[in-house]
Amino acid sequence: MVELDWPRGAFHLQVDLRLPATGVTVLFGASGSGKTTLLRCLAGLERAPRGRVDLAGQLWQDETRRHFLPTWKRPVGMVFQEASLFEHLSVAANLRYGLRRVGSARAARTLAAAIDILGIAHLMDRMPEALSGGERQRTAIARALATDPQLLLFDEPLAALDPARKQDVLPWLERLRAELQLPMVYVTHSPEELARLADQVVVLGQGRVLRQGPVGEVLAALDLPLLGGDEQGVVLDAVLAERMPQWHLARADFAGGCLWLRDTERPLGSPLRLRLLARDLSLATQAPQGSSIQNQLQGRIEAVAADRHPAQRLVRLRVGQAQLLARITARAWDQLGLHLGQTVWVQVKSVALLG
Repeated sequence: MVELDWPRGAFHLQVDLRLPATGVTVLFGASGSGKTTLLRCLAGLERAPRGRVDLAGQLWQDETRRHFLPTWKRPVGMVFQEASLFEHLSVAANLRYGLRRVGSARAARTLAAAIDILGIAHLMDRMPEALSGGERQRTAIARALATDPQLLLFDEPLAALDPARKQDVLPWLERLRAELQLPMVYVTHSPEELARLADQVVVLGQGRVLRQGPVGEVLAALDLPLLGGDEQGVVLDAVLAERMPQWHLARADFAGGCLWLRDTERPLGSPLRLRLLARDLSLATQAPQGSSIQNQLQGRIEAVAADRHPAQRLVRLRVGQAQLLARITARAWDQLGLHLGQTVWVQVKSVALLG
């Protein structure tokens, strides 16, 4: 539970959140929306004059009782934009420094798992100056995990990296998300990081919570489009269920059906995260025949809204338990006689496999 009320001149942070105890919660919003301030309050680096922070029954702040637990007493690990490693210590010594803070056997096991998950075992003897930007950040993440935290906090950890280094680090963050049973709060304004990492999303604007919920629901919202233009779309969690070796294709099953995509030779049963962009979906009132588009799903029109350009409409569809978005022209909406509640065929021209 996080309740904060903090007027700071023209800016006023006022939030009331119930964060999930598992998975990655992404704090998303424009610069100045309050993301980092909220994160620093969780870490105890900032103290809101009116607030309450309670993690799974552990009271970290309650201003009605004048209670405030300092950062060093909070079981949190924090990763900043800059790795901030000790330059005079090797990677191994940097990690041991984090381990000394708690010195427990469980912390040692957590660190060993982090070294494996983050792929830094071969870096132990190197000095920070010999590391790439991505290697520095992976070491910083491992050091944060060496303190055996109950909550891991990320403050835009990839913001200082160039695009190539970001692509180096993101797969390791995805593996961390998949293999560590540890709640994480992750600040970003990157659509790609949001799509690849988020389980839950908290959208902030001018210090207020504009929307909160599972990533699929938040991305499918029409009243508060989170991503605009070509980034508009949804993510789906799926499972690799079948492959066609002769066509180099794999079938991904999700809560609304199945989709075929290029085979990456992952084991059957592997969890997948798929991204479907609104621009890559089209609608038909009858089952398409003789089409090169192989992914066709039946769905129901759930909502429609004007897109950013008056020539276009953004249509939300319910396909099983999943929600999809399709961008079509206003002319097509009228000429096809589309309406809310109508069953239509959804043609998916492209599916992106994340990670």
